Amino acid sequence: MGAAERVKNFLKSKTFTLLCILVAIMAFFWYFSANHSFLSVRNITSILYSMVLFILFSIGVSLLVIFGEFDLSPGYVGTAAGATLATILSGTGIPWFLVMLICLLLGIVFGLINAVLVNKFRVQSFIATLAVGSFLAKGFSYIISGGRAIAIDHPVIDWLASYKLWDVVPVTVIISVALILVYGIVLAKTQFGRSIYLCGGNKEAARLAGLDPKKLSYLLFANSGMLGAMAGVLFASRLKSGNLDGTNSYSFPAVTAVIFGGISFGGGSGNMVGCFLGLLIINAFNNGLTIMRVSPNWTGVASGALLILALTLDYLSNRRVRRQIGGKTS
Repeated sequence: MGAAERVKNFLKSKTFTLLCILVAIMAFFWYFSANHSFLSVRNITSILYSMVLFILFSIGVSLLVIFGEFDLSPGYVGTAAGATLATILSGTGIPWFLVMLICLLLGIVFGLINAVLVNKFRVQSFIATLAVGSFLAKGFSYIISGGRAIAIDHPVIDWLASYKLWDVVPVTVIISVALILVYGIVLAKTQFGRSIYLCGGNKEAARLAGLDPKKLSYLLFANSGMLGAMAGVLFASRLKSGNLDGTNSYSFPAVTAVIFGGISFGGGSGNMVGCFLGLLIINAFNNGLTIMRVSPNWTGVASGALLILALTLDYLSNRRVRRQIGGKTS
């Protein structure tokens, strides 16, 4: 494929569309923000900081959506991990690194429960993960914490919450961006990533090709649970508390970013670049509204409108692909 053909394909891609939307949003808010503060280093850092938790949630959800499944539990799993972190750190002498390992293992357990419901009991992943999150994980949060918020006072947690590289970039931003880069490379450049795409396109065909979609499903659900727990630990470190509301409300915005970023509900397509751009668009948009002092009530309306736009674009894209396939086979 020549350079001209690659450029032509890029201009037709969802990535180019997302970049155009991002540039338009940034130009608009830069122009109308006071003293053009929207593109200041401080504000850009603030946007990236607001993306940290959504990045962690979106990575796990993205892989599952590409695979052809869904996960609505990570937000609740994050809350359970945060409550577990606070409870153990405040009530035992267990070293902090073992406590964090326990929290990640907890997320993996919830992910495996999702996988069992989907694979063994044939429950739709949308229903299974919503039930595991809103009942099991949420209930566990109340049980382990005794139904109350628990303060966290630990030097490592303080460091995680406040340390900034070069006194500018929060360490949690570095962690989240590094993770999405690593997962992006794994998805795009490895056999494991290609297996996810193949299963998302057609699980039966993937099985006939020698892959094991069920085994891959267990790995992806466990991974999503682990990343949800990691996000919960970071959120608890920000608050210095195991809050019972925690990250419960983070799942749907993460899903919005995933779909807006071009990862199709139909499975088999999408990448981490689109996911990151989708997150950046949504968080930059919300940040711009805040800078312009738009009522917070309108932020929810705007997020809903973005989700509708994302679903519409996803539908139109899938219809165009089906037409192209139909035209080639006719």
